[in-house]
Amino acid sequence: MSRLSEKASGKLDAFEATPAADAPEFSLEQRRVLLGMAHEAIRSALQGRALPEAQPDSDWLSEPRGVFTTLYLRNDLRGHPDHQLRGCVGYALPVAPLFRAVTETARAAAFDDSRFSPVSWDEALALEISLSILSRLLPIHPDEVRVGRHGLLISEGARHGLLLPQVPVENGWDRETFLEQTCRKAGLPQDAWRKTATIEAFSAEVFGDADIEALS
Repeated sequence: MSRLSEKASGKLDAFEATPAADAPEFSLEQRRVLLGMAHEAIRSALQGRALPEAQPDSDWLSEPRGVFTTLYLRNDLRGHPDHQLRGCVGYALPVAPLFRAVTETARAAAFDDSRFSPVSWDEALALEISLSILSRLLPIHPDEVRVGRHGLLISEGARHGLLLPQVPVENGWDRETFLEQTCRKAGLPQDAWRKTATIEAFSAEVFGDADIEALS
């Protein structure tokens, strides 16, 4: 099953009807379920238990979706500041049911992101998890890319790079820098987006433990 980490890692009329900030797809309870499954996937791995399964009669959990799971340390373990990135792995394409995509990417972010050592039990208890549930990929013209609305997948041959919609916002990038940095993630020249590289975009519904706690 193909997986991308953030290290490797026509016009889009469909996006105009689904702004990221409006009409969230997942309810508060559904978000709790997904985040709970992500935490359980990591802790169960450390305890040698199987991955958690979907709840009975939960069709929404069975729909194939692209998912990225991002882990942060939420306290100062080992002297690190709050919200230190601890791993990020995802499926750019809807290659697995939502519940399986969440649990598999959570485990992969905790144990298989080559930038980090595997998460320890103490760290697992202190993790803050953020999930990005992706829409389908659609071709996009560079002029139509909107920072904060679109994530990008740029590919050429066997090389591909993906950045989530929140990345350019967090880094203060404009559209052109966003395109260049996505090419860089793919191991391509930074101007490949102007030439023969394929550019695809997606939207993402992003939520995490901090959002749930703020509403509790």
